[in-house]
Amino acid sequence: MSTTEPMIRIRDLHKSFGPKHVLDGIDLDVGRAESVVVIGGSGTGKSVLLKCILGIMQPDAGTIEIDGQEVTRLSRRAREEVMQKFGMLFQGAALFDSLPVWENVAFGLLQVRKLPRAEARARAVEVLGQVGLPPEVADLAPAELSGGMQKRVGLARAIATQPEILFFDEPTTGLDPIMADVINELIARSVRQLGATAVSITHDLASARKIADRVAMLYQGKIVWQGPVATLADSGNPYVDQFIHGRAEGPIKLDVRAA
Repeated sequence: MSTTEPMIRIRDLHKSFGPKHVLDGIDLDVGRAESVVVIGGSGTGKSVLLKCILGIMQPDAGTIEIDGQEVTRLSRRAREEVMQKFGMLFQGAALFDSLPVWENVAFGLLQVRKLPRAEARARAVEVLGQVGLPPEVADLAPAELSGGMQKRVGLARAIATQPEILFFDEPTTGLDPIMADVINELIARSVRQLGATAVSITHDLASARKIADRVAMLYQGKIVWQGPVATLADSGNPYVDQFIHGRAEGPIKLDVRAA
């Protein structure tokens, strides 16, 4: 297999809900060890795109290849094997309230890799240290943690199995600007250390600039622009320009009705 083949290749991806076309022919490549951030406003289809890649949703048409394998029509067992390549940081951290922090972090190690509990706990404490949390956090309940600490635990869980591909769903939502920057730094460092491919969705431009190699903008179910993150501010694309400057006027139309 050529090393230039993308880790993720999406072609002509469609997904509708009734008459609403959420994804309308998406083409997107994500290179090996590349970090791609998909930006766009609320309701533009970012989450649906991520769910289709993860296999949570079935697209209506199109193909998704992961490491050269077409995955949209896989059996359940084959899909589970592909998903072992993945690590995921959910928007709200999505920790299990009934489990202590270390078991949250070690969930994949225990349930999928079948590591002995002592070994899994040691790995969890090690990974917590990598995201800046001390060993004593391991035995706390998620409810005892601040929002920023919960995000760190979610990130630790995402990287604990040393996945080949990482997904980040609005990773800084609900955090203050300083903690958001801390999480962005941790994400960027974790991706580099693992040599992983990363796909993130966000409307937070500070986050995009911090963690992306390349940015793609989604609007009305289509990728309207993509390019290196360094060119985001001078993309020459009117959709990107309106979005990054937060202007009401421009080609992006919002459905706002007068009272």
